[in-house]
Amino acid sequence: MLAGSIVALVTPMDEQGRIDVGAFKRLLDLHCGNGTSAVVVAGTTGESPAIEKSEFQHLLSTAVSHLDGAIPVVAGTGSADTAKTTEMTRLAAELGADAALVVTPYYNRPPQAGLRAHFESVADAVEIPVVLYNVPARTGVDLSLETVIALAAHENIVGIKEALADIDKIKQLVEGCPGNFAILSGDDGSCCEAMFNGADGVISVAANVVPGKFSALCRYATSGDTQNATQLNDELRELNAALALESNPIPVKWMLHEMGLIGTGIRLPLVPLDAGHHERARSSLARLHLI
Repeated sequence: MLAGSIVALVTPMDEQGRIDVGAFKRLLDLHCGNGTSAVVVAGTTGESPAIEKSEFQHLLSTAVSHLDGAIPVVAGTGSADTAKTTEMTRLAAELGADAALVVTPYYNRPPQAGLRAHFESVADAVEIPVVLYNVPARTGVDLSLETVIALAAHENIVGIKEALADIDKIKQLVEGCPGNFAILSGDDGSCCEAMFNGADGVISVAANVVPGKFSALCRYATSGDTQNATQLNDELRELNAALALESNPIPVKWMLHEMGLIGTGIRLPLVPLDAGHHERARSSLARLHLI
């Protein structure tokens, strides 16, 4: 079962927006050495809407071969079309991904019956486990509690990334889903409380910047060490706030560049972090002795 600190990995790029495979491999090594329990490749934080199919293939095959089984590789394969989602998830399986993170269809705003049929159709057609991804702020549609519980009964749907900062929903998911169904927070600011209430871990943006700290936070929070978890969570509040200054992954890519880990590249329609936010973002890094 997926659990602990799972990083929603950025896609490093140079100034021209070309993918930097060397930097990508260095990030994979960073996470392997700092307790990250799995990596998500080509998810929201990886700029999936701007990644070409050939680039998806190259990123995913690179991650699988470079990590060589050290930690699981989860591929972001969701789209607004069921047939395309199935195609991309099958491709991920062929390339060696351990699981697929499948976002709810966006823009077309299907009803709950359509969401259930979409995920069941994909899960029926693919060879790798499917993790649901609910992020209403980006997609315009919200997987209801009842729909998630129904989907959790499918043998090939193994978890959910719930990006809503809704602890009551987390509690209800924990109570209503099978014990081997992974409940993963998708919100760094509330993930500690989510884990206190039974969530198994987090798919994190901030773990790009502080992988060791997020690994420790998950370890403390899921083992009942509320004192150390709360203390560490408090230390990370300023960073989490700075990561929300503009749309993800704009702030996190700027921070990683400041830390000397990646280049400046980001693809339109996203643009580099506004200069008016630089001081606050830099302060959040300095406070954690990252620069």
